[in-house]
Amino acid sequence: VIKTLCFANKSDEGWVSSMFAHKVNARKDAHSNLLSKKDISNLYKIQFHNVKPECMEAYNKMSDEVQKELHRDADYPCEVVGSWNTWYGEQDQAVHLWRYSGGYPALTECLRKLNRNMAYLAFRKERSKMLISRCNQLLLEFSFWNEPAPRSGPNIYELRTYQLVPGTMIEWGNNWARAIKYRQENNEAVGGFFTQIGELYVVHHLWAYKDLQSRQETRNAAWLKEGWDVNVHYTMPLIQKMESRIMIPMEHSPLQ
Repeated sequence: VIKTLCFANKSDEGWVSSMFAHKVNARKDAHSNLLSKKDISNLYKIQFHNVKPECMEAYNKMSDEVQKELHRDADYPCEVVGSWNTWYGEQDQAVHLWRYSGGYPALTECLRKLNRNMAYLAFRKERSKMLISRCNQLLLEFSFWNEPAPRSGPNIYELRTYQLVPGTMIEWGNNWARAIKYRQENNEAVGGFFTQIGELYVVHHLWAYKDLQSRQETRNAAWLKEGWDVNVHYTMPLIQKMESRIMIPMEHSPLQ
């Protein structure tokens, strides 16, 4: 006896057919290995510090002094890529991006040395009195993005943060590997990163603009390029949540 399946609507038919659809083979490597740069072993840390409003000036001054000291000491395998105060977005916030040349071993070595540095421990104790909250994430950089490098200013910076649907990082990377070419004409692309430790499936794209008007013009120009709309079409469904911060560089930041 042959029975015929009847579908109430097209969506039911699609649901049943999906049960017999070809299954994609499981990938053979972690997405961190597939998406990150192979020729270098940099690890990044991003810090978000929410500062008491009355302490912002003192916090910036103290951070400047400590970061200068760390940069002068070659024994520490770390460097500040950029430091900013949030202008639009969460207020009274400092954002720091660190690079550890040598990956996790460099991070471990740096933390070990800092925990024996009495001046740094005193700084942390004093800093704790100025903070409301803080969090950090460990990041890798996408292989197809620019390597963050110091630049002169004045610039404003936009940190666009995307919380992706779990399991979609490879798809995101494949689309942006093609799309990044549409966002290079004005040298606006600074760096692209994805989390390894902290909140997972989070992507950070860092952009630089001369001002807010330049930002608007640059973003509008991308829509005139054939292919940019396709990238947006395919990546939007991968996003659970997104956020934009407009940031102003601190005085000591290598990214000005």
